[in-house]
Amino acid sequence: MAASIARSCCRVHSGVILRKTSYLKTSFHSSPSSRSGLLLSLHNRGLLKESFPEHAAQAELPELLRSAPQTVYCGFDPTADSLHAGNLLAIIGLLHFRAAGHDVIALLGGATVQIGDPSGRSAERERLSPAAVEQNSRGILESLHRIFTHHELYFCPDSSRLGRLTVLNNRSWYKDWSVLEFFSEVGRSFRMGTMLSRHSVQSRLKGAEGMSFTEFSYQIFQAFDFYRLHQLHGCRIQLGGADQLGNIMSGHELIHRKTGEEVYGLTVPLVTTSMGDKLGKTAGNAVWLNRDKTSPFDFYQYFLRLPDNRVEGYLKLFTFLSLAEVEKVMEQQKQDPGKRIAHKRLAAEVTKLVHGKEGLESAKRCTNALYHSNIEALEQMSDTELQELFREAPFHEVFLDPGTTVLDACRRAQAIPEGPRGYQMIKDGGVWINHQRVANPEQVLVVGQHILSNGLSLIRVGKRNFYILKWLSM
Repeated sequence: MAASIARSCCRVHSGVILRKTSYLKTSFHSSPSSRSGLLLSLHNRGLLKESFPEHAAQAELPELLRSAPQTVYCGFDPTADSLHAGNLLAIIGLLHFRAAGHDVIALLGGATVQIGDPSGRSAERERLSPAAVEQNSRGILESLHRIFTHHELYFCPDSSRLGRLTVLNNRSWYKDWSVLEFFSEVGRSFRMGTMLSRHSVQSRLKGAEGMSFTEFSYQIFQAFDFYRLHQLHGCRIQLGGADQLGNIMSGHELIHRKTGEEVYGLTVPLVTTSMGDKLGKTAGNAVWLNRDKTSPFDFYQYFLRLPDNRVEGYLKLFTFLSLAEVEKVMEQQKQDPGKRIAHKRLAAEVTKLVHGKEGLESAKRCTNALYHSNIEALEQMSDTELQELFREAPFHEVFLDPGTTVLDACRRAQAIPEGPRGYQMIKDGGVWINHQRVANPEQVLVVGQHILSNGLSLIRVGKRNFYILKWLSM
């Protein structure tokens, strides 16, 4: 599966806040050699938080990136069947490197997910079955393929300058190792004192549940992934979330011990809630990147609803607009805050990256249909969009008989109580069909008014109770 996805998307030879900490342990200076460099650009966007080794931020890594195309990797353990907005900054980091002509590797942790990364967690992950890992891997491959494809289609004027994309699964190099062989070959390069000093280990050892040896060994496996990619693909840069710095340091130390060569790590900020909690699956607040888990409409609304004081930072982080364009958009926002120009631009740019132009158009249709009572938008919506927009709304397919009334439609949708009470609810004006109040229970349904050209009727009872009818044999 990984190979087929890689072939299809590779060009061979070709209310949340960000946790407020300093973006880099070592600042990027605007020296003549680095002033226009990629790392300085990413730093100015707020996309880089820390680097390792620290001195690399000053000269070595910028010079390496200028000298020739490099290979950068980021890993994604398939703990769920979709990535989420918390993973998106790391993906965007890879996209920036690829757009600058560097090769990138997206590594699925089909093996390491069975170990379980303890970083940022207070309890051990539940072990997944092989079938669940395979299903989750397919979902994440779909996310990655779609986002990289959309980036190339909509955000790269000259795709011939893009670096190569490779998608791999680390199960391919662990499946033939025995435990004895692995620890005999790899474990000798690690020192207990260093491993115990990692923040992810210390925080767990101080907790009530402690830490299992399986979790403790995770840093060895992630370090070996870096070493393996260095050996096979010449990869010298690992990108990850800020909570991955300890694991990245372990990889640096393993490679340095075995080869004597210098490699580098870069981290992106963690996206957090207003309470400072990491945004993601564990916290139960994930905004997923796959449509079957978070619709384009909900995804679009997530960015549209950001607090005003976060929009400028998110335009720099989550979009590919130039900093000059971001400044222009923010100036337009200041001139007329009510139009929410910056919010709409942010939501549109990120939705187009994740869901494409069709997904963005779907999100806008749903927005117009729901919040602007736009009948035309409602008429253009597909069955899927309606069900995504009104996720909790019952959906019924029914035959349209001659003389079907408003009362009949409401009863078929099970939107009103049986008997006189339901009849009275309509007479009292408590029912809307396609955003229009209906007050005559005996009125025969009119095509174009009560029944849209797409064969749908949206019934609302009260403020929040929606029901969808799909009429057959129109």
